[in-house]
Amino acid sequence: MSESLAQLPDTSTPPVGAAMPGSIGEAWTNYRGRIRSGELGSLPAVFGIVLLVAIFGIAEPSLIGASSLQSVLEFAAPAVVLAMGLVFVLLLGEIDLSAGVVGSTAACFGVYWTYYHGWNWWEAILAAMVFGTACGVVIGWLRARLGIPSFVVTLAAFISFQGVQIFLADTKAGGLLENRQPILGELISGRLSKLGSWVFLAVLVIIYVAVKYAQRADRVKQGLSVEAPILLILRIAGLIVLGGLFTYGCNLNTLASWQAARGLYAGGEPWSVPIIAFLVIGFTFMLSKTRYGRHIYAVGGNNEAARRAGIPVVLIRTSVFVICSGLAAVSGLLLAAQENQATDSQGLGNTLLLGVAAAVIGGTSLMGGRGRVVDAVLGGVALTILSFGMTDLISGASNGQWEDIITGIVLLIAAWVDAASRHAGRQSG
Repeated sequence: MSESLAQLPDTSTPPVGAAMPGSIGEAWTNYRGRIRSGELGSLPAVFGIVLLVAIFGIAEPSLIGASSLQSVLEFAAPAVVLAMGLVFVLLLGEIDLSAGVVGSTAACFGVYWTYYHGWNWWEAILAAMVFGTACGVVIGWLRARLGIPSFVVTLAAFISFQGVQIFLADTKAGGLLENRQPILGELISGRLSKLGSWVFLAVLVIIYVAVKYAQRADRVKQGLSVEAPILLILRIAGLIVLGGLFTYGCNLNTLASWQAARGLYAGGEPWSVPIIAFLVIGFTFMLSKTRYGRHIYAVGGNNEAARRAGIPVVLIRTSVFVICSGLAAVSGLLLAAQENQATDSQGLGNTLLLGVAAAVIGGTSLMGGRGRVVDAVLGGVALTILSFGMTDLISGASNGQWEDIITGIVLLIAAWVDAASRHAGRQSG
């Protein structure tokens, strides 16, 4: 038992008794040490976003503006939420090929009852979530309990749910959503008010400060070291500044002058922002601050050692597919809202591949044991910026082909960075 425990990998968060940096210089030294040991985290994704914005901004200055910011946030939402679910599966070194189709089928299931039986929007969302979660239970049980490889199980689900989706969508009807439930249609295009956007930022800052000071007080109570106050102050200041700039950009009116003269307004944060923020906060807490999250990292790092240490591997493995399919249902609803219809063709094509690419480009390892929910957000934003930039800069019928080629190359580079960082970590160890 002790040997198994010794083989368990470290999680993404330091142990409770770990020494905390006492100054800015010490924090910088620790960060450089992690980089040299191969723990790059989301640094490549952040660098990629900055580089893409700089390149496209120089090539076409009109791409940099409030309207582009709002468009990126809206169109990135379905892939980001899908990638969040895939992060949990990838942390165990598994794959879910059915996530895209399960999500769109769940959306069709919820919207079906709205269209034909007059359900309210919240009932449709609940129905889609229940359907997606049930699919995840079945897929997870087949993988964890019966031992069927996840590639085979999810490929079978991918094929089967295409047929289920066709039955639900009924292609002769030309889509299910239309305008029966405006709130479902506005999950993407709907916006918070200008005041609501600032209130949302204030709530986020208050929650962050409260959590950080509660953690600090707990460490002091246990007689453990705490980080220098200046580091916490800088983090809070950074959140306020960056959040303020982000909110200000979203609140800018993007309508033409003649539209604004008529009293129209197109500012405010898209509804997808608080939805994604809520999911990121909740699942980040789950992975970094709970025993369940530590068990996920342990199983992903060394399955056999985790089993010998008493971790319920079968339950953990089943649960990640449940989470993935549940978030896929949310992603499917967002995708239906984006296209203002739920059809039999959604969730196919590159939907899944873009979700996996978003998670990997953000910093989640394909080998398991390394990744965070925020990786999905960063990777999804990077891919959306890349897509928007190429759409505007590459004209002609070959635009889509070049977009696919470049996206594939970016994914390959991200996988190479992951492999190289793991090799560097083994060398330093």
